[in-house]
Amino acid sequence: MHIHEYQAKQLLKAYGAPVSDGRPVLRAEDAKRAAGELDGPVWVVKAQIHAGGRGKGRFKEPEAGEKGGVRLAHSVEEAAQEAERMLGRTLITAQTGPAGKTVNRVYIEEGSDIESEFYLSLLVDRKSSRISFVVSTEGGMDIEEVARNTPERILTFGVDPATGMQPFHGRKVGFALRLKGPAFKQCVRLVAALYRLFVEKDLELVEINPLILTRTGELRCLDAKMGFDSNALYRHADIADLRDESEEDPKELAASKFDLNYIALDGEIGCMVNGAGLAMATMDIIKLYGAEPANFLDVGGGATKEKVTEAFKIITSDPNVKGILVNIFGGIMRCDVIAEGVIAAVREVGLKVPLVVRLEGTNVELGKQIIAESGLNVIAADDLADAAEKIVRAVKG
Repeated sequence: MHIHEYQAKQLLKAYGAPVSDGRPVLRAEDAKRAAGELDGPVWVVKAQIHAGGRGKGRFKEPEAGEKGGVRLAHSVEEAAQEAERMLGRTLITAQTGPAGKTVNRVYIEEGSDIESEFYLSLLVDRKSSRISFVVSTEGGMDIEEVARNTPERILTFGVDPATGMQPFHGRKVGFALRLKGPAFKQCVRLVAALYRLFVEKDLELVEINPLILTRTGELRCLDAKMGFDSNALYRHADIADLRDESEEDPKELAASKFDLNYIALDGEIGCMVNGAGLAMATMDIIKLYGAEPANFLDVGGGATKEKVTEAFKIITSDPNVKGILVNIFGGIMRCDVIAEGVIAAVREVGLKVPLVVRLEGTNVELGKQIIAESGLNVIAADDLADAAEKIVRAVKG
């Protein structure tokens, strides 16, 4: 689960990290009051969406102006005007795709006098199974270019879980950023605070970009991105309350309410599979036969008829889907349950695209019999390769 920048900064402030004073604005009529509560002479107005590259983004509507999603203002009135221009408009960035995202919130923040910009993040390194720091003196909007063209300017190191966070980790970051004096000591404290936040709140990512050094020699977190382990949210009601469902894919949101593992993709063949590994193999073989999967969907090992029905509805709600492949290996899951769920869904929402079903495992013969006697136009498959070939052929005509 991801949260907005202003929410991330509230968490950072609670853990003692240095952030600028700011106010979130959800309604245009509140923008002038919010800006008036902050000290100038410069205000920064930031669109709040779950996507990076806001500063280089552009708005779809001409009324929003030609500036990006991060704008400077030199008066309270100008800050309020820029906030009003952004709210309700569609911001397109490199991460949103051409559809963009609607700006439902903006953040008005006090401006900062920047001397230097750095990059600092914490993430879960799957290879080492450790929390790792990623540090660079080249912070700002072009960090991706730095990683691509000059990776030697990026330092990465992990924290041994046996020892946990130690002061030398903070010093390592301070040396990498070439900090001195009070800023160096502040960096050591900041690194310790970020690690504590990461562990205590079950985070998967904290990204401070840029971390700045002001002309007065102080560090400040100028932007912040956070991602949380969704499986741990039951332990953090305060974090779960920060969820903004308007930023999520409607299909993924619907799937989460039925405990389905669903991720929308850009292809044309919808997939319904039980088991993450089998789902990955199914997507791979679809690509092997010349098509693209429209989603990752794992209904789980103990899915009910109702869950299967809802999963089918979610797949068919995607206008890009030109065909559906159901691939079930019945271990814990019973093939007859899958068959009943598919039939119930087809009868409820209709079937306007080709459907290939491959069943194997527990009660497979009963499952095949249920589908065969349903009277529905379902294409049966004997194995995974046969299923992939048939659905691709049906979609490609």
